[in-house]
Amino acid sequence: MVPAPGSTSPGATTDAGPPRGGPDERPALRTEFAFELPRGYVDPDGTLHRSGVMRLATARDELLPLYDARVQENAAYTTVVLLSRVITSLGTLGSITSTVVENMFASDVAFLQDFYRRINAEGHTRIAVTCPECKHRFTADLAGGRLGES
Repeated sequence: MVPAPGSTSPGATTDAGPPRGGPDERPALRTEFAFELPRGYVDPDGTLHRSGVMRLATARDELLPLYDARVQENAAYTTVVLLSRVITSLGTLGSITSTVVENMFASDVAFLQDFYRRINAEGHTRIAVTCPECKHRFTADLAGGRLGES
């Protein structure tokens, strides 16, 4: 005999998943963070790419650049290699390589370095800001849109 839709056969159990709202419920770990570059990366075809995603770094991400010959020659290159590993998307680019990061504007690389530090050390993308005019203090989200956008 086939059970009616929505019913269970004798001895069967239903898996409704973990209880919701209970004391053991924890928020899901956020591992990817969207960002918008201040200037944007201009690819060889002249296309501007500004929106991207960065994932949390692993220990491997931070260790592997140390074995890279370019990093061994110039320690400052660590940033380029590391960012190329943790940026998972940028505009319509198929992949993010060290060449892409090398050709970004310095202000965008500085933004990405700060963004990396915030998500990996602090776990969020919010910053405290004080208006220079009225001295009002508020919080801004680095991952949000450009000024004036909602």
